[in-house]
Amino acid sequence: MLGNAQFYNRTIRKIVVAFGTVFNDIILQRYKSDGTTKQTVFKVPLSYGAKEKYLTRITADPSLTKAIQTIIPRISFEMVSMTYDTGRKLNTLTQNFAAESSTSVKTQYRPVPYNFDFNLSIYVRNTEDGTQILEQILPFFTPDFTVTVNFIPEMNQKYDMPIVLNSVNSTVDYEGDMMTTRMIMWDLQFTAKSYIWPPVKSGKYIRQANTNVFIDSESKNAQKVTTDLNPTNGDRLLIDGETIRVVARDVIGTVKQFTNVANSKLVATDLNKLLEAGDIVTGDSSNATVTISSVESEPLKAAALILTPNPSTADPDDEFGFAESITEYPDTLL
Repeated sequence: MLGNAQFYNRTIRKIVVAFGTVFNDIILQRYKSDGTTKQTVFKVPLSYGAKEKYLTRITADPSLTKAIQTIIPRISFEMVSMTYDTGRKLNTLTQNFAAESSTSVKTQYRPVPYNFDFNLSIYVRNTEDGTQILEQILPFFTPDFTVTVNFIPEMNQKYDMPIVLNSVNSTVDYEGDMMTTRMIMWDLQFTAKSYIWPPVKSGKYIRQANTNVFIDSESKNAQKVTTDLNPTNGDRLLIDGETIRVVARDVIGTVKQFTNVANSKLVATDLNKLLEAGDIVTGDSSNATVTISSVESEPLKAAALILTPNPSTADPDDEFGFAESITEYPDTLL
């Protein structure tokens, strides 16, 4: 879809497994008539399935020999819905990175937040069994219980997944004659706040980061122009720091930097007016005269910052620092 190759992160499957694992170690103890001596201890079976179908399976008895009390207590659960969660939306363009090799990294965009609704049903024969199971569940949800899931192992993306307990309800099945054993059911509704991940892609990692700061090309504090100066003709040169003038238009400013080459570059600052093509510029100290042939429209670079890993041979998963190289105005201009 959308030009991506087939991918399957098993995100939803891991959410279902993580939810079921929370309730997979509930132990039920039954006592003798004195209420303190243990009679039987066993682990409550847990299965995935819809309540209605599972209830039919429990009560079905094709051979007319199976009693309900021999197959309960039991617990079943199912995922019933999933909805997009706008409240946990993060910047879509942010990426996670993980080392793949000495020349490439794995990249993955931020996951999409979804809420997953689960129903959990407890089937017991007597009230004591039901309350004992509930008391092993309810104290841990206040109202949420958080589990950590390694959703994307290749990216080492472990996320905390809160599971929120929304409601607890009980129903009792009294259908049948007086000889039929009743069945008590507890229904718990949960919401797991998790994510769905996009595909993992490969890309080259950055060996150098360049950051530039620019000055508006039409700023009177720094304007760059090209002149008609030809050093081979013995033309006088403008001097850095001297005052310059354009008499015809009453322009005044200061030479910030001047190159002694053909078609020389002049950077003027502190101008009262912007220079224009055709202006004749004269220096107060040097008495040099140059004519402006063109005015640059591109922004002027005020600073350039280059970051490189230190050491330069560091791999993506190595520990390393950074080496900085900073060039500042006016050295960035010429």
